[in-house]
Amino acid sequence: MRGTIAGAVALAVCALSSVCRAEEKRIDLAAVITKADALTALGEPVKDPQVRNDEGADGYYSRCNYYSENPGKSLVMRVRLTSAGQLEPKKQLEEMTAEKEKFKPVTGLGDKAALTKEGPDKGPRHGLILYVVKANAFVMIGISGIDDEKVATEKARTLAKKILAKL
Repeated sequence: MRGTIAGAVALAVCALSSVCRAEEKRIDLAAVITKADALTALGEPVKDPQVRNDEGADGYYSRCNYYSENPGKSLVMRVRLTSAGQLEPKKQLEEMTAEKEKFKPVTGLGDKAALTKEGPDKGPRHGLILYVVKANAFVMIGISGIDDEKVATEKARTLAKKILAKL
């Protein structure tokens, strides 16, 4: 009897520690990338973030959008932590990048990363999107309105590193 109770307690502790570890991986992008970080990235004051954090059938999802007070610049971020049995982030990125030749591989971030440009070469609708995979996390960072691609890329990399450090 004593062994059965001890075994049940050990099993419960293991289960709780797994739940706690899963909870530790939850991320609130607005808490990680603050309004001050967005101001630095976009180079001008930003409005309060638009935030959403949800648990869904495919996993945990965090979204955070910052828009400049003067129209034309934005920072859009997403993190999805996949549930078991769902499309793995690395596979998702591989499928995305296989279909489009405009993706460039990025080294030094997560398990795999790629970058693509969107819209015209300059102006408010010009942007870039950085996708990063780390274990079961799929991270997306979009920056628009910064004409210098090298500067925008470095800002996206800096934000990605800050997010990845919390996963």
